[in-house]
Amino acid sequence: MKDKIRDDYERPIISLRISITNRCNVDCIYCHHDGMLDSSSEMTPDEIYEICRIAKKLGVEKIRLSGGEPLIRPDIVEIVEKINSLDFKDISITTNGINLDKFAQPLYDAGLDRVNVSLDTLNEETYKIIVGKNVLSRVKDGIIESCAVGLYPVKINMVVMNDINHNEIMDMFEFTKKHGVILQLIEIIESESCDDNDFNSKYHYPLAEFEKHLAEIADEIKVREFMQDRKKYFIDGGEIEVVHPVDNTNFCKNCTRLRITPEGKIKPCLLRNDNLVDLVEFIREGVSDDELVDIFLKGIHNREPFYKEEN
Repeated sequence: MKDKIRDDYERPIISLRISITNRCNVDCIYCHHDGMLDSSSEMTPDEIYEICRIAKKLGVEKIRLSGGEPLIRPDIVEIVEKINSLDFKDISITTNGINLDKFAQPLYDAGLDRVNVSLDTLNEETYKIIVGKNVLSRVKDGIIESCAVGLYPVKINMVVMNDINHNEIMDMFEFTKKHGVILQLIEIIESESCDDNDFNSKYHYPLAEFEKHLAEIADEIKVREFMQDRKKYFIDGGEIEVVHPVDNTNFCKNCTRLRITPEGKIKPCLLRNDNLVDLVEFIREGVSDDELVDIFLKGIHNREPFYKEEN
């Protein structure tokens, strides 16, 4: 990590998460709803390529595409192809999985390495309550197809909610274990942009006690360095990872990710919107690589732990 660009707090910049759209084809009850954009306001494949090209110059190794729902963009395969031409160590996508059955093969062929699928339940009625419509079978087909074409690893992101799906964790684990998929359990968080301030208190399900249970039954436990020291629990041939809320100092001190908003701004911190740095508008103006590097460095300089350790 010695040769990596670091922020003012000595955190290396390893990955870039690009939100390529704020549009979505479902309406999940826990979504932060960070605003909606017309498709005409989204970055083009060439603009996304330019952002990644400059990021590569600065030593970024990994690219993750997210949304909204990235697979509703008809040019998603072209976007991945262009990024893949830059020879990053890892390219991944986070998706709700609805269109994954038809995109898994072309995305793999375009250079996608792995995929995270948001899936909170295997129960059709519960799925409809969470997502707003019942397309569960398509999501499951997309997960199985992703495994079949060679995307690896495939991960399921399960947001655990009290009185909705908290009693389905082990059922989901059996499904992931059967298909060679990694299960990520996500503890819900409060967001400054959340429409319902009462949602977190009503549905929050603390995972600390369950994680103690995992530690007791695990065959092996590993810690993910530079991923907030998350623990991975290997149990009977399967794998579970627990993602705790980001409102903690451990998350911030180990953050190695820079973000790009759908409108092409650098977002130095997940939890802040007051220090964004314009980027894509300068790409559209045709400024030099040196100027674009300086803009990136400004964004990196703006990185500051939202939660700091007390001295």
